[in-house]
Amino acid sequence: MFQMLTNASVQLVNRYLPSPFVFSIVLTLIAFLGGVLLTGQDVLTMAGHWGGGLWSLHSFAMQMALVLVTGYAFANAPIIQRFLDSLASKVTSPTTAIVISTLVGLAGSWINWGFGLVVGAIFAKSLARKVPNVDYPLLVAAAYSGFVIWHGGFSGSIPLTLSTGGDNLQTLSGGVLTEAIPLSQTIFASYNLIILAALIVVLPIVNRMMHPKNPTTVDPALIKIEAYVAPETNTPAQKLDDSRMVAIILLLLALMYYINYFSTNGFNLGLDIVIGLFLFIGLMAHGTLERYYRAVKSGIGGIAGIVLLFPFYGGIMGIMTGANADGVSISSEVTEFFVNNATADSFPVFAFLSASLVNIFVPSGGGQFAVQGPVMMPAGLALNVSPSVTAMAIAWGDAWTNMIQPFWALPLLGIAGLDARAIMGYCLIILAVSGAIITGGFWLLV
Repeated sequence: MFQMLTNASVQLVNRYLPSPFVFSIVLTLIAFLGGVLLTGQDVLTMAGHWGGGLWSLHSFAMQMALVLVTGYAFANAPIIQRFLDSLASKVTSPTTAIVISTLVGLAGSWINWGFGLVVGAIFAKSLARKVPNVDYPLLVAAAYSGFVIWHGGFSGSIPLTLSTGGDNLQTLSGGVLTEAIPLSQTIFASYNLIILAALIVVLPIVNRMMHPKNPTTVDPALIKIEAYVAPETNTPAQKLDDSRMVAIILLLLALMYYINYFSTNGFNLGLDIVIGLFLFIGLMAHGTLERYYRAVKSGIGGIAGIVLLFPFYGGIMGIMTGANADGVSISSEVTEFFVNNATADSFPVFAFLSASLVNIFVPSGGGQFAVQGPVMMPAGLALNVSPSVTAMAIAWGDAWTNMIQPFWALPLLGIAGLDARAIMGYCLIILAVSGAIITGGFWLLV
């Protein structure tokens, strides 16, 4: 029965899910129409919100592109390939490979969401090289399924914002919070740890059960290890290009920076820090600047989706947050609807569901909290719901619908060499199962 449901989900997605580019335009049109109907703004004003948002994600798009290319280059270093292949060779069955891929994705995303996306994709490719008859799309989907827990982990932007405090927090919380909320009340709260534990136990089992009897094996071209051809060293310039000494000097400079950073900030893995670590560890693994440059160049084609799509998601965010003269926007209307129909007991679940809906159109944790926080936080407090619970409900809603939002899958798909349709059928099942667990957690535990 479960296999039949999985097959139906995969077939449904393959038949009806458009490409990520077309999907972003469909979302744009839906948001545009919703803006006109819900906020009463004319089409020219809505077009202004859209155009104003188009270029709002440039910085983040560059970060995502670097996540992909540094992850790709790191994965293709010969020493890394041998290490990962050695680990993967210990896995002997396709279903075990699915379980291991899920656990690696979960562990990586709990530590840091960018790290989880890259490591999950890299290890999935190694498993595909070593385990025959494993379903490659499911293997990649299993790695991506770990991303559902990122906002309940160490890099969760909303709990980290709460723990930072300051005037920005007061603004984002609608004036409710004037002091920081420690991580012991968010990431390390008992209900959050129970939700995490349940997902860590259940998701590997669910993903294992989805493995088809007739698997879609990987195209060898997607996972082949490209042999490195050393450049000629007939001239001083060519010798300098492939010099290990130049690489060592650069790595020593980077090492001094990271010693200073971690001694000053503690173990704070921001996205820029993760990108830098992948860059310099990848350079160390390749040995010279020339070899590393060639590895980056070979993976640069994978960023096409990021470069093309991120402006359009920026436009959608502009539409969703574009307010009329009374301060009414689509996002605020969605949030108000859930708030007005909630009770003290149901409010955390309603906050979770409203955030999950907004996330489809505004796939950014920090951006989403900026939209929903000023409305949801005071409403929760009026119902005697703890601000930390309200914030974590929004955080989990933001993470949950990433399972059907190609936006965040683009770096992982770029490394894995797949398109969104290949994994989204499986992700739809993961969405249903994880949604039941998270909803149950907020309904029963808080």
